[in-house]
Amino acid sequence: MTDRLSRRGFLSSTALAASAYGLAAGCASETSGPQAKNTGGAPKEVFTAPGKKLSGSLSVLMWSHFVPRHDKWFDKFAADWGKQVGVDVRVDHINTVDVPRRAASEIQAGKGHDLIQHIAPFSQYEPSVLDMADVVQEANKRWGQQLELCRKSSYNPNTRRYYCYCPGWSPDPGDYRRSMWQKVGLPNGPGSWDELLRGASEIKRTTGVPCGIGLSPETDSNMAARALLWSYGAAEQDANEAVTISSDATIEAVEFMTRLFKEAETEEVFSWVPASNNQALIAGKSSYILNSISAWRTAMGTNRQIGDDIFFTPALRGPRAAKAAQHVIQQWIVPKHAANPDAAKEFLLHYTANFPAVTYHSELYDLPGWPSLVPQLNGWLDDDPYGAKPANKLSLLKDATSWSANIGYPGPSNPAIGEIFSTNVLPTMFGRAARGQVSAKDAVADAEKQINAIFKNWRARGLVGG
Repeated sequence: MTDRLSRRGFLSSTALAASAYGLAAGCASETSGPQAKNTGGAPKEVFTAPGKKLSGSLSVLMWSHFVPRHDKWFDKFAADWGKQVGVDVRVDHINTVDVPRRAASEIQAGKGHDLIQHIAPFSQYEPSVLDMADVVQEANKRWGQQLELCRKSSYNPNTRRYYCYCPGWSPDPGDYRRSMWQKVGLPNGPGSWDELLRGASEIKRTTGVPCGIGLSPETDSNMAARALLWSYGAAEQDANEAVTISSDATIEAVEFMTRLFKEAETEEVFSWVPASNNQALIAGKSSYILNSISAWRTAMGTNRQIGDDIFFTPALRGPRAAKAAQHVIQQWIVPKHAANPDAAKEFLLHYTANFPAVTYHSELYDLPGWPSLVPQLNGWLDDDPYGAKPANKLSLLKDATSWSANIGYPGPSNPAIGEIFSTNVLPTMFGRAARGQVSAKDAVADAEKQINAIFKNWRARGLVGG
């Protein structure tokens, strides 16, 4: 393909963009980050023989992982598999914020990569991608049932199609600076949204350091918006895919966020990109963020003192629930234009079979969609192989599935939900009220109009229930 970029060429031509959208400047280095206690302890990779003879080439488009160690491992892993099965594998990494635009462009053009990965819902592309049911069924046959969170993030119950393949995910805990929260009487960080408001407001008042919950059109702000909604008992849709955004609970959640912004945040949160909250936490410019463990991993390699001061909380309790959106949900799609779909599907099974290595080389960032594949996970979380202090700092992630939910909860991540996410309807709703542009009630009413229109369109196409 003439429009395809080489990984080396893309990275060399976008160094400044990598600095802006990566975790921090130091994160781009292959040698940055903590070193494993025992590099010989990396899981042994296994080879899964394809079910049919493969040939030709396989082009893969995926994000530049927030943990650079992963991409160094993945590129060699993919190339080695290609050599073994007779397929020329090419992997192109681009910044995560650029993946949706690039995917949309290729799908519209009807040409491009054979396999595309994103870290947020891609359900809106269901009409343009292959059904991955055969891959999921084979994976279930080999490794047991898929995690429900991953199934609901990849399966459309209305069409009974798997619009993507979801072999892994990452939780979205709260990341906080313990030294700051100790001074306000909460050394274990906030346990509820009310404690977040009280503690973060006091920290800002006494130190000038704000809280870091985003209100901009980007991924992390989308995740935070949903966590807050769910904690109040609100949601975009119900389990049957009926729109439910207009409710007293939604208005209460928006009013709470407005107060949190006014008392504990700064205007910066309206212009953040996915890396901004990470960078603020590492730089000592935020007391608390909702994020994965990647900011902490970066700090462990660039400023160990700050890294040791970052701790985690599970989903914050609200008036009705304690739920957080998953931070990353792997969305592997094979567009209908793919020239080598057989190789794409066989590679995904090989990749999944090696999820112990995925988890290890992502420094425990990527967790398995088929839990049976990584029996050593709880041991790693209790005794971090990359030198956490204390060693069990990540042990709270052992039950992360109990407080994590898919985008679209309590319903599935259907195409309407995918469009709502990609067009940033919810963070815009929260942001407009927080800025004082409209009342909470009017912000919710405006969001309801947009959401109803999106659902109406997808229902008319037979892709959404309710």
